[in-house]
Amino acid sequence: MKKRRLKEQIDTYDIVWAGIAIRVSFERNWLGSPPSEFHPSHLQIKAVSPERAPLPITETGYLSHFVAAEDIDAAGGPVSYALAWLDEAAKSPEWRKAVAASKQLSLF
Repeated sequence: MKKRRLKEQIDTYDIVWAGIAIRVSFERNWLGSPPSEFHPSHLQIKAVSPERAPLPITETGYLSHFVAAEDIDAAGGPVSYALAWLDEAAKSPEWRKAVAASKQLSLF
C-alpha cells in the first residue's frame, strides 16, 4: 500500500483488490468547516488498472461516498474501510455471477 497526498487535506492510497489496482482517496474534512454535528468526510474509490473496471460496489469503477469520519476510524482507516466494503459486497450473488460471466468465453 502506497500513501500519497494530492493536496493538504486529501490522502490517497494505492491498493490491489482481487487483481484490480485501486486508488482510495480520503478527505477527512470535506467541507473544511470546524467540527460539528454535520461533519462529512469524503471517500473516493477508483479502479485504476484495468481502468474503470467494475467493482462490487460500483459498476463504473468509480465511487464517491460521503461518510462520517468516525466510521472510517472505527474500521481502521480508509483502506481498511474500503477493503471491508469490497469484501462484503463481493459476497453478493450478483457480483459472483458477474465474475463468473467475465471468465466465461462467449461467441456473441
